[in-house]
Amino acid sequence: MSIEKVKKYFAEIGEPERVIEFEQSTFTSELAAQALNCEVGRIAKTISVFVDKKPVLILMSGDMKLDNKKFKAQFNCRPHMIPVDQVEGLIGHAVGGVCPFAVNEGVPIYLDASLERFDVIYPAAGNDKSCARFTVDELEHYIKSAGRVDVAKPK
Repeated sequence: MSIEKVKKYFAEIGEPERVIEFEQSTFTSELAAQALNCEVGRIAKTISVFVDKKPVLILMSGDMKLDNKKFKAQFNCRPHMIPVDQVEGLIGHAVGGVCPFAVNEGVPIYLDASLERFDVIYPAAGNDKSCARFTVDELEHYIKSAGRVDVAKPK
């Protein structure tokens, strides 16, 4: 199970308390915000896309969506979402629990500028009933970020 990989990752780096688990679903940004009793923008949703036919993850604020023009300007291609049935194999986590931790080797992870307006954000932690708590700078360190981008716009 994907959450077990994430728990193992955090245990190995001495941060086992990072993973927060819930009884209710956190499958969407809205559900995660309800579970945490916070604004949707603080949820760091993870978008799985192809860039030049290679899987890439982009974390952005839960109240945002991908901006096709900004994406093309950043990556020199149009965004193509990874089909749901391919996400787990390519990324290492199933839809609903896709997160930036313990992903398959070689998958670059970018942080969108939309997250920078919050002091604390909550990405998923490997399944649809979990998350983790970070500042943007902490998250960037723990995921070995490929960099920061600006590819989101308000929903």
